[in-house]
Amino acid sequence: MSSPSAVVVLITGANSGIGYAASKVIASASAKYHVIMASRSIEKGNAACSAIQAAGIKGTTSSIQLDVTDESSIAAAVKAIESDHGRLDVLVNNAGIASRAPTLKEQLERTFSTNVVGAAIVAEAFTPLLLKSAEPYLLHISSTLGSLSLSGEFDYGIDARAYRMSKAALNMLMVRVSMTLGKHGVKVFAVCPGLVESNLRGEGAQERSAGGKAGDPEVSGQTILRIMEGGRDADVGRLVNKDGVVAW
Repeated sequence: MSSPSAVVVLITGANSGIGYAASKVIASASAKYHVIMASRSIEKGNAACSAIQAAGIKGTTSSIQLDVTDESSIAAAVKAIESDHGRLDVLVNNAGIASRAPTLKEQLERTFSTNVVGAAIVAEAFTPLLLKSAEPYLLHISSTLGSLSLSGEFDYGIDARAYRMSKAALNMLMVRVSMTLGKHGVKVFAVCPGLVESNLRGEGAQERSAGGKAGDPEVSGQTILRIMEGGRDADVGRLVNKDGVVAW
């Protein structure tokens, strides 16, 4: 259980990539932060949580099992966090995939199940706990690849139709949720983390680094931290990156 004065942050997909980097950045920033690292595999989540703790942090971390495609898993996580903390101050909807299934139909079904349906259901499930916070934030990790107006400018050497479509849908989800929850004080954003090292493209070194083009995911973590500390409140309800607002 965190301190009653702690800022309670839940990050999905936190055992690797942007989720792990954001967890580390936030937990390192201040003793007031308690980061709950959610992962489909509790073993991987525990290992990631221990690694961050061993690195030396100012705040605290814990791990929890949460599969965004499994409603019973989501419900169990909500119940556990409510029991342990009574509220949720920040939800970072980070879990996402880029399916490499053999057919477009399978790619769409798998990608939308996690990136859109999962994000929507998780946000809905945790809304009651967010509404108990004095300063609630809901961040959806999106991508410039989901921008309609910039669709011809960013390629990164991949087709990724299903992934692009899912992020465009996630941006619309953000807008609608912002319009609904904004009336109750929840600040909702879509966040483009930029091209950073991640296993989204594959497990090999070349894939993770996008052939050496990908940046440090801790930069994305700093962007997330700045948003949840109020530094981007003027851009609420929009798709943003580290430099400003992104057209979509």
